[in-house]
Amino acid sequence: MVFSQKPSLEQINQSGRNTMTEHLGIVFTEIADDFLKAIMPVDERTKQPMGLLHGGANVVLAETLGSVAASLTIDLKKQVCVGLEINANHLKGVKSGLVTGITTPIHIGKSTQVWEIKITNEQGQLCCISRITLAILDKK
Repeated sequence: MVFSQKPSLEQINQSGRNTMTEHLGIVFTEIADDFLKAIMPVDERTKQPMGLLHGGANVVLAETLGSVAASLTIDLKKQVCVGLEINANHLKGVKSGLVTGITTPIHIGKSTQVWEIKITNEQGQLCCISRITLAILDKK
């Protein structure tokens, strides 16, 4: 089991209120022992001028998933997770509907974590693959 804590989906979604997560319509839909899943609409909030899902919106979904997943592996009273690096390869354009992101751990260490995020369209086709590295810092 990767997650040391497993809040409800309602609690996770509540934590994103009044943030970019809520603004872009990102909703967490599933939490398991070793992955976290969320959806994001492809609409006027997340499209670029050519009518396609904005690459930056993919990165927001990826960073949100990776950061939240990482925070579920630590003691939030003693530590915080902060992003060090994120990359994304945009593989397929999406014009409408929903995209689904799933994050899984690659490395969970004491001071760093690495998570992979796969984003697919409604047909299950891979649209974006991302990797985020996070630093785990002790609170002062």
